[in-house]
Formats: sequence, structure tokens, C-alpha cells
Amino acid sequence: MNDLIMNEDQAPLERRADELRLELLKADKNQLAFTTSTTFEEGDGGTGSFTFPYWGNQVVLSSEDYIARDPVTQRSLPPIHQAMILYYFFTSRSSPPSGGWISFSELADGQFYNAAFQGYTAKKILQHFNQDYQAFEDKCLELSGEKISFGDGAFKFRILPQVAILLVYWKGDDEFPPSYKILFEDTADYHLPTDACAILGSMLVGKLQN
Repeated sequence: MNDLIMNEDQAPLERRADELRLELLKADKNQLAFTTSTTFEEGDGGTGSFTFPYWGNQVVLSSEDYIARDPVTQRSLPPIHQAMILYYFFTSRSSPPSGGWISFSELADGQFYNAAFQGYTAKKILQHFNQDYQAFEDKCLELSGEKISFGDGAFKFRILPQVAILLVYWKGDDEFPPSYKILFEDTADYHLPTDACAILGSMLVGKLQN
């Protein structure tokens, strides 16, 4: 999984996206809309499209080719975003209401990859912001994060209709150093595989550093 996340060559993701498209073409569209909490509008000839927010922007996913596009420009999204959306549509199933937040290590097989995940998420955030919490909060607000009461400060990012990330910081004291951590809704396993959750975490860190 780690090679898939960190490798700049997106060919593995594109191949997997093509496989997921073939599977989704066989799926019931109304059932997909239900399990993903998206809106499906049927068009002529049995085609149609799903509409939903992704990283805060509206996206349209055609049921004819399962390619996600910007609804204004009609341009297809970059491959990594195509893959994340397709993973979501392929994986999503009915889940109980979210009752809280869990760490990456609590996701399916997350414990095995946790050290690597913390290396390219929490550690990089700490290196970038260190103890400049105001800069961290300003950046989170710039990215449309929703401030939540958690730790010494936290921001919720709604990535997909049923997938959210919580980014938390603790200031630390004489005994413990400052730290940052990415948490996931406790229903994440119902909607994405663990490797896709890892990629979303890495994507969020990239946005924070830009």
C-alpha cells in the first residue's frame, strides 16, 4: 500500500480506476446513489449522472463512463481524484451513524501501515507549522475546514458525502512535545478501503503545505 501512496507514478491508480469503472457499470444506479448519499439524475437512453461535493466543490460523475467532471467546465478531474471517487462508489455500503473519530491505526489493516502514515502526515505537519498554531488554524480555515472542539484545536474536512477527516493539534507541555494528528470518522471502513483513506490524508497534508 505504501508504494501506491507515495509513488509519483499514478499508473497503478489509473489501472485500478479502470477496473472499478467496469464493476460500477454493472451496479444499480439508484442503489449507488443511496449508499453514497449522492443525487442521481437519469438522462436519455438510461444514462445519467451523480452529483455530490468532493473537497468542497461540486462534482458530476457520469453513469455512462464513470468519469468525474467539473460541472461548469466539463473537464475530467485528475487521475488521483478519479480513483478516490471510484473507490468511494465501489466500496460504500450502508453504515450506522458516525459516533466519533478513530485513528488511522484503527482502520482495517491500519496498524500495519500506521508508522508510515504518521511519517508522511503528522510528522510533516509538525515540521511545517511546528508551534505556529495561528498559521495552522489560518490555513485550515482557508481550506474551508470547520472548527471543532477537540484537543487544543481541530478542524473537520468533509471530503465526500460520508467521509470526513479531523485534523487535531495538541500544544504539548514540559513533559510532552506538540503534536498533530489526522483522525477519520469511525464509519470510514464502510466507505473507503484503508489505502484510499491514507491517500486522502496525504492529499490534505499537501494542501496544508501549499
